[in-house]
Amino acid sequence: MKFLLGTKENMSQLFDGDGTVHPVTIIKTGPLTVTQVKSKEKDGYRALQFGFGTKSPKNIAKAQKGHFKDLGNFRFVKELRLKEAENPTLNVGDKTDLAAFKEGDIVEVSAISKGKGFQGVVKRHGFHGGPRSHGQKHSEREPGSISGGTREGGRVPAGMRMAGRMGADRITVKNLTVAQINPEAGLIMLTGAVPGRKGTLVEIRG
Repeated sequence: MKFLLGTKENMSQLFDGDGTVHPVTIIKTGPLTVTQVKSKEKDGYRALQFGFGTKSPKNIAKAQKGHFKDLGNFRFVKELRLKEAENPTLNVGDKTDLAAFKEGDIVEVSAISKGKGFQGVVKRHGFHGGPRSHGQKHSEREPGSISGGTREGGRVPAGMRMAGRMGADRITVKNLTVAQINPEAGLIMLTGAVPGRKGTLVEIRG
């Protein structure tokens, strides 16, 4: 079981021994503190709860302060669900960091993608829009018919692709490779792109 939290910094590139360039995403990490160990008997499921980052105590709710006790003032709190076969030895107050990972590890990453607001069907779903000729004037990016003549009897069918809010979804990307680790600076570099903007909280699972 390998688990790590970090914030997305920026993208860069690394060169391997034969000169091939690889795009990488740089993740800024730090020590994780176990804030709670959940059991099936007490909580209904097995999980480890981690605290990461820091923020001003005045911005932390009293209930959270009571939960954290003297472990720290954490900015983020995330849980790692445990499988039946997993029996970690971590207890409340224990710390873990990127030492569990090594270069070449295959990981999966979860983060919240960039929010793009209300978007039309061309950007949101890749529609082609209307024709560029034959007298059309204002319908280049319109959706066209929304199936008024189907068996729904003039009603819009469920699942119809239309304009709407786009982005800000939880995205999981699998099979990324740990390209490089810098323990002194607390940086881990993953091949390829990671969802989200700069500063987005990133979950890394090994």
